[in-house]
Amino acid sequence: MRLLLVEDNETLAALLQKGLAAAGFSTDSVKTVAEALEGLAAKRFSAIILDLGLPDGDGYEVLHSLRSKGDSTPVLILTARGAVDDKVKGFQRGADDYLGKPFALEELVARLQALLRRPGVLLGAALKLGRVTFDTAAREITIDGKLELVPPREAAVLEVLLRRSGRVVPKQVIEDQLYGLSEEVSSNAVEVYVHRLRKQLSEADAGVEIHTIRGVGYLIREAA
Repeated sequence: MRLLLVEDNETLAALLQKGLAAAGFSTDSVKTVAEALEGLAAKRFSAIILDLGLPDGDGYEVLHSLRSKGDSTPVLILTARGAVDDKVKGFQRGADDYLGKPFALEELVARLQALLRRPGVLLGAALKLGRVTFDTAAREITIDGKLELVPPREAAVLEVLLRRSGRVVPKQVIEDQLYGLSEEVSSNAVEVYVHRLRKQLSEADAGVEIHTIRGVGYLIREAA
């Protein structure tokens, strides 16, 4: 699950990316309104964390651009503007949630998970195949009801495959979910994560199989 973080404080952005990664989220970080709009034009995100005071304008410009196009991607405003009037304005402009700085990372993660559980936000918040259940909001994977600790990158691969169960998923689609707009991707990174995921699922007797379609991508389906 990929998030867009719009935050011009580089130190805070780095800390947020690290904390969100530990919670199972992949995050693209940008610093300006222009970069945010460019990123949104290039890729779909599960949710957006939006600061308001940006170097080239106000974060509301990003929110207005989204809502004027009918884009309902959840937006959580994260800002130092914490007065009640500011919060009311944020919700009136189309924000889904509003959190003032300073804040606790645990609360931010909980609010994101709550947003992503809302009806209509995700197509299938709980993904199931074989004996695997993936709660995509809580980022929890269970096999026969038992919690399975899957590393974030492998979990991201599993989510992409489960959302397209029974269909071939091109390698490029997986890379887009794993890596940010400016990250370099090693040639065999996806193969490594798929190998690790396949091994973990097999050892846990998950009842699913990941097949490699040479030159194209991967396919997940129930084990025969």
